[in-house]
Amino acid sequence: MVVVLVGTGVFVYLRLRADLNDSIDNTLRARWAAAAEMLGRSGSIDGFPLEDAEESFVQVLDQNGQVLDLAGLAQGRVLTLAAVEAARSSSNWSERSVAGIDGTVRILARAPTTGSQGVLVVGQSLGNRDEALADLLASFAVGGPAAVLVASLVGYWLASAGLAPVESMRRTAAAISWGAGGQRLPLPAARDEIRRLGETINEMIARLDRSYERERRFVADASHELRTPIAVMKTELEAAIQNGGYTAEVGESLRAAIEEGDALAQLAEDLLVLALDSENGLALAKTPIGMRAILETVRMRFVNRAAQQGRSIVIAVDGDSEIVVDPLRVQQALGNLVDNALRHGSATITLAGVVESDRVVLEVSDEGPGFPVELAGREFERFSRGAEARNRGGAGLGLAIVKAVAQAHGGDVEVMAATPATVRISIPR
Repeated sequence: MVVVLVGTGVFVYLRLRADLNDSIDNTLRARWAAAAEMLGRSGSIDGFPLEDAEESFVQVLDQNGQVLDLAGLAQGRVLTLAAVEAARSSSNWSERSVAGIDGTVRILARAPTTGSQGVLVVGQSLGNRDEALADLLASFAVGGPAAVLVASLVGYWLASAGLAPVESMRRTAAAISWGAGGQRLPLPAARDEIRRLGETINEMIARLDRSYERERRFVADASHELRTPIAVMKTELEAAIQNGGYTAEVGESLRAAIEEGDALAQLAEDLLVLALDSENGLALAKTPIGMRAILETVRMRFVNRAAQQGRSIVIAVDGDSEIVVDPLRVQQALGNLVDNALRHGSATITLAGVVESDRVVLEVSDEGPGFPVELAGREFERFSRGAEARNRGGAGLGLAIVKAVAQAHGGDVEVMAATPATVRISIPR
């Protein structure tokens, strides 16, 4: 807009100056013709009518530049001898200061008749022209910035109005999450490219929603359906072990099959929990319970397994504060952390808990090598496992379930120390 206004201003200024110059030149030609006619008729220009004697004049000069006759307030001769000589053969235009006349003067000099030795000179002050041009520049200096400001405000308003649907779509897109219940981008009323873009994106989101829903239902259904046959298989294997009558190799195979059945049952349970969390969030059955009771239940669940590894599980709790949580879900989350510590950690496992003014903090730590570097920042993503962990069993869902349980309680989970591993669950009190 600034470039356009400057260009327009320059054009108007030059155009006006050219028009004013043409007007002054035409006035001088008419004045010269009237003076030449008067001089030829009466031999003198005495009494020649001038609009303003302070801004215009008429002189008759001889071949030596001496003033022979005069109309107006111009003082002395206004042309040099060279200019007089040039004017005797053709019209001579010039601009100079003249004593007795305001401002710069535009002058037309020419011989009054063919072969005349003298020169008839007419002049007009350029003061009015210069004043008009100065007023124009002042108007541009004041009006130009104002015009730019107004144009900028109007342009900003128009751009904001035009992009408002885009911003609304952007905010909605940023808030959309999978399984959020069919959210779609708002569409503008205008049937333009932005609306067509929004319709296309909404169709894409609908396809993704359907795909996500199919995947979620498949995981939930598969997890649910697997629980019964896995339980039956485990029961049959345990019955076979109790009945005896098999070789040592067969017994080892039966025990290995039971362990794999336990892993499958845990995987099915984990998938079902995550599917429920994705659908409507985990359903919680909160009840008041002592913190030490929760930690002791988790410890007793894994104490024999830890003893088989020559390790111990200790509880670090001051007192036995009562908290309001879903005991089964919290025990499940803590159990997953202890299971990870038994699989990947070493030495003593510590279950710690403290009740602060506004939250409940539960921690599980061990003295092992901690989380691998490649898992930094994505420890709680589903199916995230380090290279070494892939050889130790597990599906990489344990920490994802810990996060789901914490968030279902309105809290969160974080890795407080990567080496050795310390994981903290924080729940609003």
